Amino acid sequence: MRAAVNGRGMDAAMAPMVAQVLERMRTAGISPVLSPQLADWMARSGAPPADATLPPTDPGRQDIDLCISLGGDGTLLDTVAMMGRAGIPVLGINLGRLGFLSNVRLEEVDHALTALRAGRYALQDRSLLEVTGHDALLGEANFALNEVSVHKRDTSTMLAVHVHLGNDYLNTYWADGLIIATPTGSTAYSLSCGGPILYPTSDALVINPICPHNLNVRPFVIPDHFTITLQLEARSELCLLNLDARSHPIEGRSSVMIQRAPFSMKMVQLEGHDFLRTLREKLNWGLDARSGRP
Repeated sequence: MRAAVNGRGMDAAMAPMVAQVLERMRTAGISPVLSPQLADWMARSGAPPADATLPPTDPGRQDIDLCISLGGDGTLLDTVAMMGRAGIPVLGINLGRLGFLSNVRLEEVDHALTALRAGRYALQDRSLLEVTGHDALLGEANFALNEVSVHKRDTSTMLAVHVHLGNDYLNTYWADGLIIATPTGSTAYSLSCGGPILYPTSDALVINPICPHNLNVRPFVIPDHFTITLQLEARSELCLLNLDARSHPIEGRSSVMIQRAPFSMKMVQLEGHDFLRTLREKLNWGLDARSGRP
């Protein structure tokens, strides 16, 4: 079994831990193939890897069986962007703080690797969003796992966002910005802005304003078959278009079209790891100080 391994630059003190995870992969019969950025970071951190490195071509042509993300949820989002449309399953090993998506703890690595090698896992399709009409700016990386958002820039003045669902006008939001979240992203930025939690395989999206100056707008759940058009009306020259953690400046009067991507991300689900358990353990869902953990 060959596994691509991706990670962001971390504190150099983490290099021995990453090297140990790679060694445990080899012991489990999984051959690591490192992303260029992870290999470069390890070399700079005094732990040059002996493993192969992914070439800068389509990962779908590299005989890769799955991809392992080493880090937190931000690293997993980077990994999904790196895998692109290849359809290679992704598993996150948490070396960060929360690890909502990267939910395999370091002490569970050996058990997880054994399960992977034995094929004891399921794949869960997670929907993505795709932005069209900005090909020159975004290129092939025009998709997001968590959310697409627009945000004001260079000014404290609010942004007006005129929103259409298909050909039908929905609303004009006066706010700092607007989030379009997938079910996976409903527990991320959208949650921070008061949005609802969606089950990750739901066929739905959340439209959620960021700090709206209005008493009567709320996060809105819609079916994911709509094409959503955002017409921006900013007082500054530029706004920000964000796809997960990737930010791009765009003209303040731009139009942005968003729709469900025609491909999905395949999330590895190990035995004993599921969304509801993660919701309880990572976000303290249902925790009541009077009666303890449910």
